[in-house]
Amino acid sequence: MGTQKPRILPWLVSQLDHGQLEGVAWLDESRTRFRIPWKHGLRQDAQQEDFGIFQAWAEASGAYTPGKDKPDLPTWKRNFRSALNRKEVLRLADDRSKDPHDPHKIYEFVTSGIGDFVEPDTCLDTNSRSSTSDTQEDSLEKLLSSVDLAPDGGPSGLTVAPAHPPQLLLSPNFDIPAPCPNSGLLENPLKHLLVSEEDWEFEVTAFYRGCQVFQQTIFCQGGLRLVGSETGDRTLPGQPIRLPDPAVSLTDRGVIDYVRRVLSCLGGGLALGRAGQWLWAQRLGHCHVYWAVGEELLPDSGHKPDGEVPKDTEGGVFNLGPFIADLIAFIEGSRRSPRYTLWFCVGQSWPQDQSWIKRLVMVKVVPMCLRALLDMARAGGASSLENTVDLHISNSHPLSLTSDQYKAYLQDLVEDMDMDF
Repeated sequence: MGTQKPRILPWLVSQLDHGQLEGVAWLDESRTRFRIPWKHGLRQDAQQEDFGIFQAWAEASGAYTPGKDKPDLPTWKRNFRSALNRKEVLRLADDRSKDPHDPHKIYEFVTSGIGDFVEPDTCLDTNSRSSTSDTQEDSLEKLLSSVDLAPDGGPSGLTVAPAHPPQLLLSPNFDIPAPCPNSGLLENPLKHLLVSEEDWEFEVTAFYRGCQVFQQTIFCQGGLRLVGSETGDRTLPGQPIRLPDPAVSLTDRGVIDYVRRVLSCLGGGLALGRAGQWLWAQRLGHCHVYWAVGEELLPDSGHKPDGEVPKDTEGGVFNLGPFIADLIAFIEGSRRSPRYTLWFCVGQSWPQDQSWIKRLVMVKVVPMCLRALLDMARAGGASSLENTVDLHISNSHPLSLTSDQYKAYLQDLVEDMDMDF
């Protein structure tokens, strides 16, 4: 028989009373205000113990088993925050998560005490109804595990039911509905970048000996695959994009023959796809391919490549997480603009010691959504309908955000991603 899943409030009170988790503590003798460490995973001084409360709840709720499951800090943190935001008896009293020396958040109970939350088996909501069954709560937690129903802090809790109940985000069949966040603050539109069903738009440009011979902007469901012939195997990943015959653009017979030889060795092609926040690549032929992230105008040919595309297996070539973090730092003026353009050198070693235009086949791939994000950062946000930004992903709508809104959405997006810590 499985262990009964604890309720978040009595569990949290117990953790506060024991005082064994770093930085998790009561702030007053009446035990109504408490603090939770809220250090960002990207900080250089971040340590495992800074996130102990999030891991502890993940273990207690059955979402994480050490030694069995892969650690997932962003999910732990998101689930913990969502669980607290859904409790009307709690409110975020002070958000100090951006404090450079001691990032934390202060919560407080809006009832007269915590006595009602000590016993996990009996808990009444604001309408004095019995609590939901474990099955219903498990279903609710599963439903909410990947979304935030409210921004940090959420709506301020009330001890009495409002005269006009707020709009519910969940089916009223659940005994613990979540109040709709402030209607003026919509769901973070940037989170669509992480939805697997959303297709990104890519601009693909090919160069033969430095001469641009091909450019196409395309939405590719399931990714794209660069091929040198029309032998499209439907079982292979990605939509095939055929690179042109060099004789159409080049005149040097020797170069034409060499380029054709490279294209023939592509075999099944060079595949590029997306999984969540990662872009991956794999080669499906004999032709070796090296890659690097560089500027749009030219690759970093004076440096070593970032890696070689693996054969017949997916290898990560771009992580959206560090890009968004660097973009925030760029907005704040603490670093240069982040790079997002993928360069591939096909059939030859990376042009480390010579100009890239000497290489037979170079391919540039620009994720258009990343270009749009950087353009918005440079413009200071899109603050009017005349200055909107298209994310260049399927099912998205043009954005019109102020600079502050844009930065807040970026910071929220970072918290939802899998970052090293």
